[in-house]
Amino acid sequence: MEEEEEAIGLLDKVLEDEDVFLLEECDLGTPTSPGSGSPFLVAVKVEAGKGLEMRKLVLSGFLASEEIYINQLEALLLPMKPLKATATTSQPVLTIQQIETIFYKIQDIYEIHKEFYDNLCPKVQQWDSQVTMGHLFQKLASQLGVYKAFVDNYKVALETAEKCSQSNNQFQKISEELKVKGPKDSKDSHTSVTMEALLYKPIDRVTRSTLVLHDLLKHTPVDHPDYPLLQDALRISQNFLSSINEDIDPRRTAVTTPKGETRQLVKDGFLVEVSESSRKLRHVFLFTDVLLCAKLKKASAGKHQQYDCKWYIPLADLVFPSPEESEASPQVHPFPDHELEDMKMKISALKSEIQKEKANKGQSRAIERLKKKMFENEFLLLLNSPTIPFRIHNRNGKSYLFLLSSDYERSEWREAIQKLQKKDLQAFVLSSVELQVLTGSCFKLRTVHNIPVTSNKDDDESPGLYGFLHVIVHSAKGFKQSANLYCTLEVDSFGYFVSKAKTRVFRDTAEPKWDEEFEIELEGSQSLRILCYEKCYDKTKVNKDNNEIVDKIMGKGQIQLDPQTVETKNWHTDVIEMNGIKVEFSMKFTSRDMSLKRTPSKKQTGVFGVKISVVTKRERSKVPYIVRQCVEEVEKRGIEEVGIYRISGVATDIQALKAVFDANNKDILLMLSDMDINAIAGTLKLYFRELPEPLLTDRLYPAFMEGIALSDPAAKENCMMHLLRSLPDPNLITFLFLLEHLKRVAEKEPINKMSLHNLATVFGPTLLRPSEVESKAHVTSAADIWSHDVMAQVQVLLYYLQHPPISFAELKRNTLYFSTDV
Repeated sequence: MEEEEEAIGLLDKVLEDEDVFLLEECDLGTPTSPGSGSPFLVAVKVEAGKGLEMRKLVLSGFLASEEIYINQLEALLLPMKPLKATATTSQPVLTIQQIETIFYKIQDIYEIHKEFYDNLCPKVQQWDSQVTMGHLFQKLASQLGVYKAFVDNYKVALETAEKCSQSNNQFQKISEELKVKGPKDSKDSHTSVTMEALLYKPIDRVTRSTLVLHDLLKHTPVDHPDYPLLQDALRISQNFLSSINEDIDPRRTAVTTPKGETRQLVKDGFLVEVSESSRKLRHVFLFTDVLLCAKLKKASAGKHQQYDCKWYIPLADLVFPSPEESEASPQVHPFPDHELEDMKMKISALKSEIQKEKANKGQSRAIERLKKKMFENEFLLLLNSPTIPFRIHNRNGKSYLFLLSSDYERSEWREAIQKLQKKDLQAFVLSSVELQVLTGSCFKLRTVHNIPVTSNKDDDESPGLYGFLHVIVHSAKGFKQSANLYCTLEVDSFGYFVSKAKTRVFRDTAEPKWDEEFEIELEGSQSLRILCYEKCYDKTKVNKDNNEIVDKIMGKGQIQLDPQTVETKNWHTDVIEMNGIKVEFSMKFTSRDMSLKRTPSKKQTGVFGVKISVVTKRERSKVPYIVRQCVEEVEKRGIEEVGIYRISGVATDIQALKAVFDANNKDILLMLSDMDINAIAGTLKLYFRELPEPLLTDRLYPAFMEGIALSDPAAKENCMMHLLRSLPDPNLITFLFLLEHLKRVAEKEPINKMSLHNLATVFGPTLLRPSEVESKAHVTSAADIWSHDVMAQVQVLLYYLQHPPISFAELKRNTLYFSTDV
């Protein structure tokens, strides 16, 4: 097929370019220019005037081809409506199922490109050197999930169209001659194209868009606001192209399989393997018939990096052990939480130092040294944070254990392997030469080039979002039968994913309607994942690795958190598709600088947003009633809840509880006993977050930051106890009451998975974060406050949680001389 040959040629050009970029980076020595550090995102110095003129030329050409592409999609959609109309008559040309298969996702792709074209066209026509359009390309790239769905269905669509042509003359005539409109100023009003050729256009288009992004970047000055956005779009597009290249380019293969078929790379990535009781970072390659685990060898001067094969398993011999078999395997010992927190603190401190060096035009050597240190800490965090076991077994012998950071990742690997195992696979043994050839091909074929740490990110790449993401999970459709269904939400943080929220279980339905809102705290996050599970109530199906009943993943999906889309005050509704299931959700984002501002309540009759001293005086209590009641309820029925205080409660439930407490309603106790425990935990956190000043006060905040940084244990003890003594009595008594409660929660860590460190991470910023950004002039921006100070806030609370019991009377009686001036 001529069309296909041309697109394959284009893909080769993109992939060759990638190698050229790799060489450029190697030849540059130590990369110090903005944009270095990623193999295909090397900064090109652009002569401003020339570059901007070239930008216009590149964009004009792309716009013209975009118009042709939209016309091609329109031509493809034209017969869809009449075909659908006949499908319900007594003489259908095609069935509804056949129509939906052949034209799958075409309407969505058309709408995406029509919107893109309509937004880009006026910018190019009314050209101005300051024009920005990077956000349009970034949005286009963030919608590539639709293309993934199209590519997955592409072969089936072609086969269906071919079968329908053979069995129906009317459809054959339609599919052989579709009329495509010519461009506005072209002499040809129409051209005739086959349906088969048009169905290939979307695959062709992604490849062309990636080439255009290459060109645009070459002709965009590094300091232009579009530069980081275009880089991000190129990164997403190339990752996408790499992930589908086995579907669209049968020539990029390593060697042939024992059955004489071409062996292709299906998936690769960095995974942590537990080998001889220690953690090792491996690059794992999944080919069509074999799983290969490799280690990147250190490259000697002037030579390409190479992989060293550690082991391989033919997929015909690969099995996943059952929970019972896992029980007999050696158990995984998680890395101590406090050590992980220390690593995060070091990373945040190093980030701040690098920013300071850059702001002060520091020496590139000093910056490189700091970057190296940061990489070492990030590497350690990446190596030691995963805890989710992924075991695989060779039926002829050895078992292997990987640790992953999320259920999503584990199911992706498992599904990819199981999909390949459905084919007729044969067992085999590779000769040393075959193994060498296969391992040698990994360097060229790999789609994941860098260890996923922020030090490997480009300076201009998006730092991610800091603040609160509000997500409403509305409903889901597409289940084949009724089940007990729930969703979980994950976001990335420090390079790995963390589960942040969980809907309630909707029982015995094929169309769950949760309509639950969650507030998720983001720490430099770039992606949101939604997983849909079927709840299992069979107590025999327990995973012995983490003592949890194994629920079945029904579907999973991921979206990029595009700052352009998310950072609006309005709700943005979207649908995520997963294995034929559609989950509808809405989201909006509150940035860190907005969420940092504590806003006092206008009316002083309630409890939220009202000074703690006012509330305790009014109630004639030592600890506010809301704190006592929420703590009592959590201790009564939530202390063994997995992820208590970490998993978000439903926002509407939390708001209902807030209103009842503010009104001092007599039905509070009845409402508390009926309410979901995560909502009660969320109400307690919200109360502390909405205090007009933090529980540990604005006045003492700088002293807490200095005290926790002291290295001498005696000086630190002296200072930290003196600071507690300096708190107003209502604040101190409430803090000590909460402290004892959190210690009791942590005692149940084997069941609830909430250690002192986890609780400190959740509550530290809530109890310490100052009410005014302005009061912290030494920090340059809200994002810096989060990335640097939040770790210190966590450490302050952790210090008191790890301290032997502190009694109010003892503290007040102790009158040692304290040198700390506050």
